[in-house]
Amino acid sequence: LSKTFLKKKSKIVLTKEQLLQLDKNELIDKIISLDAQNTQLKNIINKTTGTSKVVPTNVKKREFDFSRCYYRKILLQISYFGWDYQGYVVQDDSTNTVEHHLFQALIKACLIESREKSNYNRCGRTDRGVSSYGQVISITVRSRHPPSDQNHPSALTIELSYCKMLNRLLPKYIRAITWLPLPEDKLELNARFDCKQRQYKYYFPKSLLDLKAMNVACGKLIGVHDFRNFCKMDVGNGVTVHMREIFSASVVPFNEKDTDERTSMYVCVIEGNAFLWHQIRCIMGVLLLVGRGQESPDIIQYLLDVDGNPRKPQYNIALDTPLNFNKCTYDIEDLWVYDEHDIKNIIINAQKLWTEYSVKTTVIRDFIRNLEGVYEKVVERPIDDSINVKDNKVVSAYTDGLLQGSKSKVYKPLMKRQLCSSIENRIDHYAKKQKLAPVEDIDVEMKT
Repeated sequence: LSKTFLKKKSKIVLTKEQLLQLDKNELIDKIISLDAQNTQLKNIINKTTGTSKVVPTNVKKREFDFSRCYYRKILLQISYFGWDYQGYVVQDDSTNTVEHHLFQALIKACLIESREKSNYNRCGRTDRGVSSYGQVISITVRSRHPPSDQNHPSALTIELSYCKMLNRLLPKYIRAITWLPLPEDKLELNARFDCKQRQYKYYFPKSLLDLKAMNVACGKLIGVHDFRNFCKMDVGNGVTVHMREIFSASVVPFNEKDTDERTSMYVCVIEGNAFLWHQIRCIMGVLLLVGRGQESPDIIQYLLDVDGNPRKPQYNIALDTPLNFNKCTYDIEDLWVYDEHDIKNIIINAQKLWTEYSVKTTVIRDFIRNLEGVYEKVVERPIDDSINVKDNKVVSAYTDGLLQGSKSKVYKPLMKRQLCSSIENRIDHYAKKQKLAPVEDIDVEMKT
């Protein structure tokens, strides 16, 4: 152990033994000298950093008095790019979720006192990596006006700028887009259970996919069906009914003008009343197999026939990143409130992000083109539209990364693969753990 005392010209380092030999008065002098040097160093640091005042650490921030506030129930539309987050819903082992950041902002802006007191509901939940443009929540927030005045047109124009307040506090790529003031006769509206229609989009490059076959398969999804073979069963949370209705499903061009047809982007748009866990990604997993010609469009019909095929064959689901929870529809769509300047700022930030990723994509694309030129000379074959897509010398693996899991060298048809456990076996499994009622006690009404 050693102590250092500063002098004008030199440093004197005293060891522990030397300090023990000093008498009381000498030790007091050393302490006073150190204290003076410490004060001098603080002053130098303050001048260098520009901070001359020391902020006291024991001063408590004045608490916001929520008892003096008015409140109103609203719908709030949230958008986010999901690839940097661990999903939407709050988790015990992670703070990097959209919902966690959202409630931090709501509380910091003093729009709510706590989640428990906010009458909160969400339309849907998205997994890690999945984005959303149209996630909607219902929540009770602070208002400038008493309930009797809240829905007057003049009051709405000077209401708190909910989206602007939140966007100042939210991470860069989580944004509040718009809010909707609930009328007096709609105050019981629940963002989840009162949603009339949900829309998902899944983006992918054309590559060598047979889009016509994929659209034929999409047509077989429309209607009310038991989708147990197109989801990850969630029996542990009480989901035992898998009847859902799909209103529409189709594959449409996103940017047809791409000079290379293989990299032209397409989007599968699916609309329905409600969806099961991983339902869209399971559907896309099968549709991609149909597009590759590895399965017939009729595979959709076979998998929907739960009487003949009650157990799901094992297959890889589609990647999470291309999936977007795009839209939630309610019966009061004409009441959304938008702020012109806030929307403009969101567009500007999104355009900057687009530029960043598009430049990276262009660099990669140019790299691919250069290598394709080399490859063309190596195999002495032109790479153009006249090439037979079945020719193994054509390199087009743009969609290979869209299916999770390893790719087998020899393809095995879905109907010949190993099967997962049946819904009845899963229910019995949880019933034995006393986490679920036995099969005969399960209510089989359709739920959303």
